[in-house]
Amino acid sequence: MAHQLTKWVGAATLACQLAMAALSAQAADIAYVTNQGEGVALIDLGQLTVGKTLQMPDNDPRGLAVTPDGKFLLTSNLKTGDVAVIDTATLKIVRRIPIGANPEFLRISPDGSKAFVTYEPSSSGGPPGKEADDDKGPKKPGHVAVIDLKEWAVVRSIVGAPETEGTEFSPDGKNVVVSNEGNDTLTIYDIASGSLLRTIDLHDYGHRPRGLKLFPNGRQYVVTMEDTDNFVVLDQDFKFVKSVPTAKGPYGIAFDKASKRIVVAAARGGKLQVFDAASYAILADIPVGKRCWHFSFTPDESKILLACGRSNDVEVIDVATYKVTSTLPGFKLPWGIVTYPKAYGSLDAP
Repeated sequence: MAHQLTKWVGAATLACQLAMAALSAQAADIAYVTNQGEGVALIDLGQLTVGKTLQMPDNDPRGLAVTPDGKFLLTSNLKTGDVAVIDTATLKIVRRIPIGANPEFLRISPDGSKAFVTYEPSSSGGPPGKEADDDKGPKKPGHVAVIDLKEWAVVRSIVGAPETEGTEFSPDGKNVVVSNEGNDTLTIYDIASGSLLRTIDLHDYGHRPRGLKLFPNGRQYVVTMEDTDNFVVLDQDFKFVKSVPTAKGPYGIAFDKASKRIVVAAARGGKLQVFDAASYAILADIPVGKRCWHFSFTPDESKILLACGRSNDVEVIDVATYKVTSTLPGFKLPWGIVTYPKAYGSLDAP
């Protein structure tokens, strides 16, 4: 009887240990990285090690986002023209949502109810890693697909301006703002109806708007102008405030959660730049790899993770010193990066 009791206790202890291990693994801070040439790679942020990769070689995933509860990862896929919904516990694709040709940016609304995906039916998107769109002919409008995350279906497709790019939301969450690199504008749409509310012409301040972010305090927007090497600051009513010079080819842009710093990935210049969010003075000029488009803070804001597509790595920057402290190899054309728990970055926000 004592022997049998010992066996029961041992089995119960083992089961408890396995459950605790599973719980610990599920609770670990994770970064997800889309590899255009492969799939989605996972980074354990506690160990700063690269773990599993979900193979999606025929998809060409680019934009990505995590649902607020962390249960699902969404990727927008160039080759298949859809959004893949991935169960983060099993790393299996549980559904696909057809979108249209050349989907790129993907954002989830602040209330977690919808995903917004920009796509460009008239553009091929070019080969992986190409920085300029060489499509010829007249510019055709891009679109924004709106996905209901309860129904897992597209409920609206907003006809946008040429070459829809980054997306952001108004402070009250009622409007979506889209940067349009094809005609140097921002367009603002009512989320409830999909109707166009305003068009903001940025021609006088730069060319090829790409990254777009709202200050965490909701008072201003910033938008990178890739071809004129600057970012533009607009107030909450989209009135011009300032143009700030950057290194060449600024793309991804984000704030820290305190709204004290602005971080810009100047991809063509091979730099990650940090600016004071009040004075716009440059605080750091960090040499990085090739085609580093998108980045994210870690959830504790101690590090920045930068996806460098043509270097095939993710670079780790220490926020306290503004220095690259390590490089994680083994990626294949990394495009975007987000974390869970959610952190501020060029593709996501808490």
